[in-house]
Amino acid sequence: MQIDDDMRTGEAVMRQRDVTTKTPRLSVIIPCYNEMATLPHCIANVMNIAHDNLALEIIIVDDHSTDESLSIAKKLAAHHPAIRVLEHERNKGKGAAIRSGIAEATGDFIAIQDADLEYDPQDLLRLLQPLVGEKADVVIGSRFLSSGAHRVLYFWHSVGNKFLTLLSNMLTDINLTDMECCYKVFRKEVLKGIVIEENRFGFEPEIVAKISTKRVRVYEMSVSYDGRTYSEGKKVNWKDGFRAIYCILHYNLPYCPVYVQFVGYLFVGLIAAIVNLWIFLLLYSFGLAIEIAAPTAFIVAAAANYLLSIVFIFRHKAKWSTTWEIGIYCVVVLVGAALDLIVTKLSVNLGSSPAIAKIIATALVFAVNFIGRRYIVFPLAGRGEWQKQREWIQKP
Repeated sequence: MQIDDDMRTGEAVMRQRDVTTKTPRLSVIIPCYNEMATLPHCIANVMNIAHDNLALEIIIVDDHSTDESLSIAKKLAAHHPAIRVLEHERNKGKGAAIRSGIAEATGDFIAIQDADLEYDPQDLLRLLQPLVGEKADVVIGSRFLSSGAHRVLYFWHSVGNKFLTLLSNMLTDINLTDMECCYKVFRKEVLKGIVIEENRFGFEPEIVAKISTKRVRVYEMSVSYDGRTYSEGKKVNWKDGFRAIYCILHYNLPYCPVYVQFVGYLFVGLIAAIVNLWIFLLLYSFGLAIEIAAPTAFIVAAAANYLLSIVFIFRHKAKWSTTWEIGIYCVVVLVGAALDLIVTKLSVNLGSSPAIAKIIATALVFAVNFIGRRYIVFPLAGRGEWQKQREWIQKP
């Protein structure tokens, strides 16, 4: 078979090479879930990029496939020393598979390769060039730059991809064209220093957010793309799109400039304010005094605000332990509650309706809430300066 011939050719090249510490070593992580139809051809294509100046390590991570993928991977590994197989006891997702592969990777550079045939491993050789040349720490592929062949599929997928890329770019300050592209090649020390938390396709926006926070040197290069349909095994769905939005906000906003965080806090504050107003009016309609209804509503809204803040805007335990963080947060809340009560009661006494009085009080303490959370409860420093090119540093 042609696939077997291709694999023998790649293996022969790797055997002929006397691998030394001067030879770059590329670890290719291949997450695999029910890819028996494409896995052998994919591995053959990866092995064929081996040459005298590049050592390969191929790590197949089987994510508890229900077809013959795992047995095929083990057979390939038995015949080719460059291939290693890891397996999950249950299906965890692409991000979890990548996390397992990163932990075992030993190469100088680490690349992600899907187990299907959508991406051409020959492009990895191009993406490696800025890394080997000491120009980049991360190189990200792009299916939307004008180079290579592209199968045309799913218009609305491309619209969603461009929206997610735009949102990611706004918060990372990186001008990518294809944040969701599978092909991302990393210098080992960069990727090993990042904790991957996402288990599914949220890996893509998460890793882009975290490399932007590290302020390493990021390059983008075009890649070809032979997309497949859902009947051919495509797995990403609309739920992953919503998860991507969450990941972009969750992993970026804690490190964004204050004015960007403030915009995010407007939405969190709006939700908390609606809760505040609704609880207050509900309690007041039951005949409770303002002195009871206003603080109670404020405290309930503050709890909602805290949960939404650590989910989307601020980093939990950025400086304090959980106990200290909650304690300091409660102090800030009490200060805000006192101010809220004073303003609400004063407004009612001056003739405002309870609803208007509450709206005025909520608006006045909004800025106090944000400042208290940003600088006291969740005091996390923003991103630093981008790393300079080594060539520039070396110039007199």
